Amino acid sequence: MLLPIQIIQTTAPKNSIVFNPNWSISELAFDSRKITFPEQTLFFAIKTAKNNGNLYIPELIKQKVKNFIVTENIENFRKFEANFYYVEDPVLAMQQIAAEHRKKFTYPVVGITGSNGKTIVKEWLSTILSKDFSVIKNPNSYNSQIGVPLSVWQMNETHSFGIFEAGISQKNEMDKLEAIIKPNMGILTNIGNAHSGFFENDKEKLIEKLKLFKNVSFLIYNNDDPLIRETFSDENYKHLQKISWGKHQNSYYRIISQRQLQNITIVEFSHSAEWLEIPFLDAASIENVLNITALLMFMGYSLTHISKQLRVLSPLSMRMEIKEAQNRSIIINDTYSLDINSLRIAIDFLSNQTQFSKKTLIISDFEQVNWGENEYFELSKLFDNHNITKIVVVGTEMRKRHGFFPVVEKHFYTTTDELLTHLSEINIQDEAVLIKGARSFRFERVVQALQLKTHQTILQVDLAALVHNLHYFKKLLHPDTQIMAMVKAMSYGLGDAELINELCYHKVDYLAVAYTDEGIALRQRNITKPIIVLGAETTGFDIMIQHHLEPEIFNLFYLKELISALDNYPDIDSFPIHIKVDTGMHRLGFDEEEIHEMIQWINSSSKLKIASVFTHLAAAEDVNEDEFTKQQIEKYNTICHTIDAQISYPYFKHILNTAGIIRFPEAQYDMVRLGLGLYGFSPVPEIQSQLQSVVTLTSVITQLKNVKKGETIGYNRTYRAPRDMQIAIVPVGYADGYPRELSNGIGFMLINHKKCPVVGKICMDMSMIDVTGLEASIGEEVIIYDAENSIEEIGATIGKTSYELLTAISKRVPRIYVRE
Repeated sequence: MLLPIQIIQTTAPKNSIVFNPNWSISELAFDSRKITFPEQTLFFAIKTAKNNGNLYIPELIKQKVKNFIVTENIENFRKFEANFYYVEDPVLAMQQIAAEHRKKFTYPVVGITGSNGKTIVKEWLSTILSKDFSVIKNPNSYNSQIGVPLSVWQMNETHSFGIFEAGISQKNEMDKLEAIIKPNMGILTNIGNAHSGFFENDKEKLIEKLKLFKNVSFLIYNNDDPLIRETFSDENYKHLQKISWGKHQNSYYRIISQRQLQNITIVEFSHSAEWLEIPFLDAASIENVLNITALLMFMGYSLTHISKQLRVLSPLSMRMEIKEAQNRSIIINDTYSLDINSLRIAIDFLSNQTQFSKKTLIISDFEQVNWGENEYFELSKLFDNHNITKIVVVGTEMRKRHGFFPVVEKHFYTTTDELLTHLSEINIQDEAVLIKGARSFRFERVVQALQLKTHQTILQVDLAALVHNLHYFKKLLHPDTQIMAMVKAMSYGLGDAELINELCYHKVDYLAVAYTDEGIALRQRNITKPIIVLGAETTGFDIMIQHHLEPEIFNLFYLKELISALDNYPDIDSFPIHIKVDTGMHRLGFDEEEIHEMIQWINSSSKLKIASVFTHLAAAEDVNEDEFTKQQIEKYNTICHTIDAQISYPYFKHILNTAGIIRFPEAQYDMVRLGLGLYGFSPVPEIQSQLQSVVTLTSVITQLKNVKKGETIGYNRTYRAPRDMQIAIVPVGYADGYPRELSNGIGFMLINHKKCPVVGKICMDMSMIDVTGLEASIGEEVIIYDAENSIEEIGATIGKTSYELLTAISKRVPRIYVRE
C-alpha cells in the first residue's frame, strides 16, 4: 500500500498534520457519497463554485476516513484524529499521486483520444484483448482531469495491459493527462467539433490532443482525414512512428476494397490476402473498428482472428434517455451536447426505433461552428437518408438555410421559449421524437413539456447495463450459439418495445413471450424478430398465424388443433413451431413415448416445420441437483436422436436457461434462453459481481412530519414511535408493486446512501420512512431498489424471488430507459 506522507511530501510537507504515518491508502475519492473502504481512503476536498469538499470532513471522520487532502487552513482540522495535507490544488495533487503510482508498472498501455469514439474504442479493444491479457481501463467515460487519475490509480500487478482514454475541453490539459497515463501506444479517434469552444479551430484542438502521444512508440490513426494528414506533415511529429489506415495511397494499412454484405462490412487491405469482417454498417462503428484493427494487426493478430473477435462487439452507446411521451409517443432525450458526429449517432439511434413509423427531430442551431452551404447540404442529406418525417428547428442560423432541408413537415422557431409557446401546433402523436440541442438552448424544458406527466415514482432501466449483461453471457457462448431473449411479462416488468428494440439492435436472435397478446403488442410496435409464444393457446392460433408468431407446441391436442387452423391458410407453407419435450420438469411438454406419434403428425402436414426442440431444466442453479440436471440433458439427447432419425431438415436445439449457461456450458447446443441474467440478476451467486444492475426504482419525498415518542404511524396503529422522529411520505405503495411484507421496519429505502426504515404499514399508494437526523427535504430523491438496495436481498428478507418483485412493479409506474 502507498503511504500518503510519502506521496504528498513533495507538495507541502510542512503544511500537514500527521496523526498516524502508518495508515495505508488503497482508494482515492472526492465524492463523500461514494466511500467504499473508508479506513483506506484518501479523500480530496475539492472546492468549486457550487460545493466545498472540506465541509464534508466531519461526517467522513465519523465514517472512519483517516486521510484527507484539504484546501483550507490546516489548523481547522487539528481536533480530528486523522492525517491532513494542505494543498492549493487538490486535483493537481490527485494527478501527481496517480502519476507516481503509474511509474510502478511497465506493461503496455494504450492511450486513446479524439473528439468522438474514445469510450467505445476503449471498451471494444478491452473486450478483444481481455482474452489474452488482464486489462485495466477507465470505468465508463472517466476520461477527465479527475477521471483519468482515478482510473490509473486502479492499476496493479495483476494487470498486464492498460487502455486509457483521455478527454480535454481546453488548452493545456493534455500534458497533465499524458503525465498520468504515460502511454507507449496510441490511438487517435475521430476529430470533430465537440468541445471546440476553447480552441480557435479544429487544428488547434488536434494539436492539443496529440500531446498525449509525445512519448508513444507508435500511433494509430485514420489517414483519410485530411486535417490529420496535414498536421502530421509538420516537423514536430517527425519522431512519431505513424501506423495509419485508410484508402489514401500512403496509408500503412491501405484499404483496397470496402463493401456491405447483408449485416456486415467487408474490408480488404493491400498487404493481406485475408479480409476483415465488421459486424456493423454505420460509418462511426466502422471507423472505430478500423482503429482497433490497425492496432491489433500491428501487434501481430491476423485479420481472420480479428474478424472472429469482432463478432462479440455491440454498437455505440450514448448518453440518452428514452421516456414515454404524450399521445403514444416516446422521447429520445439527448440534450447533453450537439455536434455533427454525435448528431449522426443520435439520428442513427432514432432510425433504429422501428416500433414507430414516424420520426421527428427537434434540433437547435449548432454552436461554435461557421458553416457554409456545403455543410448545410450534408446536414440535409443526413436528415433525408434517415427518413425523418418532421423537423423542428430552433435558432436563427438553420432557419436562414431552410431551403436545404428535405421536403418534409418543417417548423422553425427563433428561441426555445417560442417553441414551447407553440408546441401544441406540432401535433406529436404515435412517433419517436429525438430532442438534440446545444446546451445554451436548454432543451430539457422541451423534454419536460412533452413527456407524459404521471407518477413521481419511476422505474429507470439502464440499457447500457442491459447490453453489458447480454455481452457478458455472449462471451460464455460458442461463436455460433444463438440467444433467445426471454421478454415475457413485459420483460420481467421492465417494459416492452423500447427495451426489446435495444436487444434486437444488439443482435439477439429470438424473442420469447408468454402469451399471444404479448407477441401481438410487439408486432404492433414493429418488432420484427422471430417471436416464440411459450404459452400458446388453441383459441389464439389464428391470430398468431396472422401476426407471424411461432407457437410452442407441447401436446398432441394442440398439435392437431394447429394443423386444423392452418388448413384455413392455403398460402402458408412450413409454418414454424417449437416442440417442447418433458425431461423431468413434469409441467408442459411431450413425454418420450409420445415422440413417434408427434413426428408422424408433423410429417403428415406440409404446412408445419419444426423450428426448434427444447426442454426446461428444473434445477440448473442447484449444485445438489446436478445429477438430475445431467439426467435431463441425457434424456433430451435421446429424444432429439429419435426426432433426427425421422426429420429430414435441421432445427434448433436448446435447453439452457441463465443458470444453465453458467453451470452447464457443454449443453449449449444451437441456442440458449437468456432471461433473468439479462436484467442483472444471477441465480448463480458466483457471477453476480460480473453483472450490472439494470433496475433503479426511485421516488421522491412528498411530505415530512415530526412524530413524538409514543405516537403511532399508519393504518391499524401497528408502529409506535420509540423516540421523537421525523418521517417522510413517499408516493409508492402496494398498488405500485412495493410489497406490504416490508412494513414496520422490515424494509428500508435510501436517501443519499443512508438507510431509512419503512415505518407503519405500507399503504396502497404511499409509504412512510424514518428520516430522523438526515435533514431531508421535500422533493428529495428516494431510492427504493438499486444495486445498493438490491432486489435479491429485499426478496430474500420476505421470502420472494427477484422474479416476483420485478414483475410486480405496476404498469402505472413509468419506465425511463437510460442509455449511457
